[in-house]
Amino acid sequence: MSEAAWALSPKIPEGPLEHKWDLHRSGLKLVSPNNKRKLRVIVVGTGLAGASAAASLAELGYHVDAFTFHDSPRRAHSISAQGGINAAKNYQNDGDSVWRLFHDTIKGGDFRSREANVYRLAQVSNSIIDQCVAQGVPFAREYGGQLANRSFGGAQVSRTFYCRGQTGQQLLLGAYSALSRQVASGQVCMHTRTEMMDLVIVDGRARGIITRNVVSGRIEACVADAVVLATGGYSNVYYLSTNAKASNVTATFRAYKRGAGFANPCFTQIHPTCIPASGQHQSKLTLMSESLRNDGRIWAPEGVSDKRAPNEIPEAERDYYLERKYPSFGNLAPRDISSRAAKEVCDEGRGVGPTGRGVYLDFAAAIQRLGRDNIRGRYGNLFDMYRRITGEDPYATPMRIYPAPHYAMGGLWVDYNLMSNVPGLFVIGEANFSDHGANRLGASALMQGLADGYFILPYTIGDYLARTPTTSTSPDDVEFKEAATETRARIQRLLSGRGRRSAATFHRELGELMIEKCGMSRSKEGLAEALQSIPAIRDAFYREVAVTADDSGMNSALEYAGRVADFLEFAEVMCHDALARDESCGAHFRIEHQTKDGEAVRDDDRFCNVSVWEFAGAGEAPTLHVEPLVMEHVQLAVRNYR
Repeated sequence: MSEAAWALSPKIPEGPLEHKWDLHRSGLKLVSPNNKRKLRVIVVGTGLAGASAAASLAELGYHVDAFTFHDSPRRAHSISAQGGINAAKNYQNDGDSVWRLFHDTIKGGDFRSREANVYRLAQVSNSIIDQCVAQGVPFAREYGGQLANRSFGGAQVSRTFYCRGQTGQQLLLGAYSALSRQVASGQVCMHTRTEMMDLVIVDGRARGIITRNVVSGRIEACVADAVVLATGGYSNVYYLSTNAKASNVTATFRAYKRGAGFANPCFTQIHPTCIPASGQHQSKLTLMSESLRNDGRIWAPEGVSDKRAPNEIPEAERDYYLERKYPSFGNLAPRDISSRAAKEVCDEGRGVGPTGRGVYLDFAAAIQRLGRDNIRGRYGNLFDMYRRITGEDPYATPMRIYPAPHYAMGGLWVDYNLMSNVPGLFVIGEANFSDHGANRLGASALMQGLADGYFILPYTIGDYLARTPTTSTSPDDVEFKEAATETRARIQRLLSGRGRRSAATFHRELGELMIEKCGMSRSKEGLAEALQSIPAIRDAFYREVAVTADDSGMNSALEYAGRVADFLEFAEVMCHDALARDESCGAHFRIEHQTKDGEAVRDDDRFCNVSVWEFAGAGEAPTLHVEPLVMEHVQLAVRNYR
């Protein structure tokens, strides 16, 4: 990329914070209906962000090619979101407002996100609820018919709308219904079982992608006037995470290697309420919704190595440590703080369960106060899921939980218009970095995905297309042919190995290294060790990995090996970022920078910024660029949830 491209202008509009988006939107250039019919947009990923974007763009009149490696958009990982979606409706009349949602989100992210982007997110949150209700999303309601709310971490109001414990699934069905309408009308061409393998840049602009059909093995090129990536996050770099096993970094990492900046890759969230790992046989972890912390109380035994059953431990010998340490928020402290507190308890030898890496989430008091039927109505499917997995009845005995990798706040850098530093490449949802800073508050992922897809991208992409001259591009152009050739070469490199180890063994080895050195806590020494170890694992991978069969048809081992290969490169970028950010903030906890009470210590003078990494070539350390963050409306302060 040219130096001009690395100026990293966030393009934040002028004007008062509360009017920036409205003023900006009214000044964007438009594409006439006749011209929209001549333009084509690629959307990669069909989760909440991708499905809503594809449906909205098609409704406007653009031709859309939508890609998913699943057999249906309904398989997207968005369905796994359980607890709810935030909006500043203030239906509970408890003091909520757009400003409070904005402030809670900025503070929750430890002041490492753009004010303008976050305020816009809070602004459009209310429209999301209206849109989803109109689609028929079955949000929970109170007896009188009003939409119900509950609380999530980092907030002292009830602003989370929910569909029992399956909010993501219901929201995705709403977006899928809108998308299906456009597929039926011919405005969207749906490419299922098709994985993006590379981004194609022509004359400095994103003009298409290279794909592989995972059933036939066919490598193809798709041309468009703009490309939208909505491919989710990269927490599977840790191997064990709450993400679906197919979730990966490949699409965004390919864009990074083509010149797109990767922002804050070390900002990864560890979710405090997951079912603890039970052994080496596991390939993923199971999330238990943060909504459970509304009524469940988290505790650990006061004594070290207490092996008694939880119901045998008297109240006086229980440590409700979140309520003790953070009385203002209690069990609804933010995720990064709650996760570190659980780890601290277990490190002291007070963890529970067979591995000692767990704490209790107890509903006894809530059941006594509200009744078993009421708790079943709120969380029944979550309780059933826990019982099926663990064989334990959470109505009778406390759940065991422990933190696990869950969400990526980092992602490709985008400006206020959600466009990366590569012209024509837009990035939405979890795939970009824009809204959550160093720690995402619960129930905000669904909010961001739908805000980007329904209410922001449809405006901003039109401005780009209106300002960009239309030029003829073909799959036969040299840029597409070269990208396809490079894709085939990467595939052949994986197939040419004569080793005896599966890709999963290397993925597990990398994940164990990353969770230890670049996980819930990090240190200068540990990160330096990781940067020494990762290349050795990667070299062994290409020498010893075994990928059976060939690329002429369905080959799940080949798909997986390709994704692991990208994780083995991307992990280095994460560690470089974590090492360069010599402070603690949000989920990025450098043990060298903490108070005597174990709280994060930021360095606002040096690191109130976005770190953006440029690919510098194979075998070279990435190049760091910085976008300063200017706080004009929120005062930088130590986060206090006590």
